[in-house]
Parts: sequence; C-alpha cells; structure tokens
Amino acid sequence: MTVIGLIGGLSWESSLIYYRLLNEGVRTRHGGQHSADILMRSLDFESIVALQKADRWDEAGAVLAKEAAGLEAGGAGCVLICSNTMHLVAPAVSGAVAVPLIDIIAATGAAVRAAGFERPLLLSTRYTAEHGFYAERMRATTGIEVLTPATSAARGRVHDIIFSELCLGIVSDTSREEMRRIVAEGVAAGADCVILGCTELCLLIDEQSLGCPVFDSTAIHVEAALAFAEGDQAASIASAA
Repeated sequence: MTVIGLIGGLSWESSLIYYRLLNEGVRTRHGGQHSADILMRSLDFESIVALQKADRWDEAGAVLAKEAAGLEAGGAGCVLICSNTMHLVAPAVSGAVAVPLIDIIAATGAAVRAAGFERPLLLSTRYTAEHGFYAERMRATTGIEVLTPATSAARGRVHDIIFSELCLGIVSDTSREEMRRIVAEGVAAGADCVILGCTELCLLIDEQSLGCPVFDSTAIHVEAALAFAEGDQAASIASAA
C-alpha cells in the first residue's frame, strides 16, 4: 500500500476525521488488524489562519509546499491537503512534489457528477465561497455550476460556525438549525444537492439532518486517497493549475 501523506492541523479537528476514516477504510477492505500507512505533518493552525486573514496566500502556499516536499522525502507516495480552503494554494503544493496531490475539489466534483447532480450548494468558509477558485476548478474539471449561500450574512454565518465553533470542537444544535435554514434557502434557489465544502462540517450536519442529498468532501477525499494508495492510478486527481 502506498504511504499516504497528510498535511493536517488545518484544523486538527478534521485531521482526526481523516485519520479515523483512512484507518477504517483499510480495515474494511482488508480486515484483521490492518490499518493505513500514513505520514502526517500537523501544522499550528493559528499561523495559517493569520496568513489567511492577511490575504497572504502566496506565503501560505510556500508553507504547505515545503511540508508536501517533506512528506515526499519521508516516503509518501501521494499528498493530501486536509482542508478545502487551503486548496486555494494547491497549484503551489502540487508543483513542489513529484508524487500526486489528491485534490479534494476534483474528487468531490467527480462524485457529484457521477451521482447525476448539477447544481450543488457549497457550504464553506468565506475564502472558499468567495475567492472563486473552488467554483472555477469544479467547473473546469466537471462542468458543474456551484452555488453558494445567496447573502453575505449567510456566507458569514457559515464561516463563523466553522472557525468559532467546529474548529474548536464545539457542536451546537442552534448552529445546526441555522445551517438547515441556509440549505433550505439554497434549495429554494435551485440547488439540487449540498457539498460540505469544509472538512469540519461533517461534525455538525449530514444528509439525514439536512434532508437532501449531501456530498461530504472529507469522506470523498479519503476514498480517493485509498483508491490511489491501493493501485487505482485514476484516483490521482491532480490540482488544477
């Protein structure tokens, strides 16, 4: 099995989910005491958040590119950025390594397209929703048109729930109800499914709680990594330049 390299700590709450899902996936496939062969670099998220807030994405990209190169040098046969937002700098990361970067946007878009949906509502940080990179790459790789919550207030509330609650391990019933309302508005505006476009959102909401088709980008990313690690070269979904 190929060693899976993880750039984690973005936040560590979601890195825990990656670790659990990767190991559960290997155990399901092979049984017994089998577990995933993982190499992880867990960063201090506060330092990355400071770069995000300052719009210093080139610097953030250089940080993650260095970590990816370190994972490759340590024996990783592929690399994952354990964050949707930090895929904004995916081209810098993929350019720093010879091994594949398994791209969360392309993998999620492929899953949405394979299921027959065309207009997903993206729930994410403001950076992911408003910077444009996510929708542009998904359109380029799958032709899917991504919707985001219609108002700045709604996008801001999703952002705040992610950073002020989920990244700190806080799961609130009140916030779950707010997310249901935001999703209902998106469906009314024409969305046919929902993408959990932040790797912490699965802590709060899922298909059952939202009552509509949901694509959990974290779980999809993990499945793409496992497929590649077990020899499916088609799962090597490199980030768009």
